[in-house]
Order: sequence, then structure tokens, then C-alpha cells
Amino acid sequence: MKDISIPVVVGPGSQPENPDGLNMAFMEMPEGMNTYAMPRVPEPEEVEHLAQGLDRARELLTALQGYRAGMPARVIELDDLDAENLAFIDQLLGEGEVSVKCETPLDVLIQESVLAGVWRVRYLDTDGQVIRDTVEVADVPGLVREQTFRESPAALDTSALQIPDNVYNAPPLLAEIADKLPQYQPGAEPHIINLSLLPHTEEDLLFLADALGIGPVVILSRGYGNCRISSTCTRHVWWVQYFNSQETLILNTLEISQVPEVACAADEDIEDSAQRLTEILSIY
Repeated sequence: MKDISIPVVVGPGSQPENPDGLNMAFMEMPEGMNTYAMPRVPEPEEVEHLAQGLDRARELLTALQGYRAGMPARVIELDDLDAENLAFIDQLLGEGEVSVKCETPLDVLIQESVLAGVWRVRYLDTDGQVIRDTVEVADVPGLVREQTFRESPAALDTSALQIPDNVYNAPPLLAEIADKLPQYQPGAEPHIINLSLLPHTEEDLLFLADALGIGPVVILSRGYGNCRISSTCTRHVWWVQYFNSQETLILNTLEISQVPEVACAADEDIEDSAQRLTEILSIY
């Protein structure tokens, strides 16, 4: 993951939940996430009969080699693998620091592997059963980059907003977002509004959440403490929140970007993943 400096701040937005119960209701976060842990790599004699799994692992290495951040995702299908070959792939990849829940247009669960830039992407039916199983090589999964804001308006119309009497500081922030959105182009530097350093009330936050909408993608990154990244219904606007080990909010921001940088693998991460996978596969 790319390095990012996270200042510890105080002030509005940095304290525990309001005792009056006024809190933003974001989509439920993925559960049961694991932090980084190297998987146990099977001995060569244990996988001699797993030709399909080994072929997919070598296909993954080829996909990693030469990939650069911003390229389209390279997808490897796993649907035709039997349980034993699939278990080998699971064992090889492990679980990394970033998880994604995506509801556009299907329910999709995405888990980064211990190899940065390698993502396990599972598509679910309405009963929660896996109907497609893939591995992607990408700085960020293709669905997140391509589908998050597919149905979202490209502009924010603030003229029709009905502002309650107890909301004071949200309207200027929405005006700033409305002004910056037409100027943003994918790949440009993000525009970040640090709510933790600005005066606001719970009513302001609720009004912001209602005006921007709650989008279909939630990303959880444990690489730098707990970072929760929630898409809004306004194109290229994300809500990015950092929590300490006690789950206290320490940094609360709105970000205009294609995908927040903290969720993306960098070129050096992907190069390192290719090198590590080369070393792993060399024993086979």
C-alpha cells in the first residue's frame, strides 16, 4: 500500500459517538477481516497432483509481471477448479489488509491477498452463494474503479437543498464540493476536506451524509490502523475515516478522487508481489 501520513487530531469529529444517538448510518462493514499473515505454503509433494491450481498460480505470476497501477484489472477465473485445487489457491494467497463490499450491480465480496495488488473477487447470488470466483491483479479491483459511480450524478446541485435551522456549517462544504467536482479528472490530485479540523455538529454531518447519499461500496483497510472508506452517491466523492485501536475516530475527511489512494496498491507493491510469488513458485 502507498504510505500516507495520518495526523492525530482533536476537535469536532474526533470524539466518541454522540450520546443523543445522532450518528451517520453507513452501509454495514465487512466482518471477520484478518490482518497480514504469511500463508503456509504446501510442500512440493503435497501439490504434485494439483496441476490446475499450479497452472493458475503461474498464470497469476504472468499477470503480475508488467502490470502497472491504473491499467485495467487482469482477471483469472477459478470457477472450474475442484475443491482441492481451489484450497491450494486459497492457501497460496492468504488474506491481506484490505476488504471491500460492493453492491453494484451484484453483491460482490473482495479480499486483498497477502500479495499486494492481488485480489480475490467473489460474486454472490441473492442467497449469498458464490456464482463466480476470480482472482484479479490490479491496483484496485476493476469493479471499484469502474462501477462505483456508474449511476451517480457527475454534479452536485445545492440549489434545491432544504437546509434545517440547526445546520450551519454543512452548506459551505457542499458548495465547495459542488465547485470542485467539475474540475476533477480521474488521475488528478484528490481534493480533501478535513472535517476533523473544521467546526461542525452532528446535525451538519447528518445533513452532509443525506445530501451526498450513501453509495454502494465500502472499503476497510487495516494497513494504517482501521480506515473505513465509504462511497457516496455523488460521483468521485468518498467519505474516509480513520480510527485508532479503541475505535475512536481520529481523522474524518471527504475526498474527491477516483479511488482514495490508501485503498490502492502502488507499483512497487505489485513488483514486490511478483518477486515474492516467483520465489514461492520456484519450489514447484
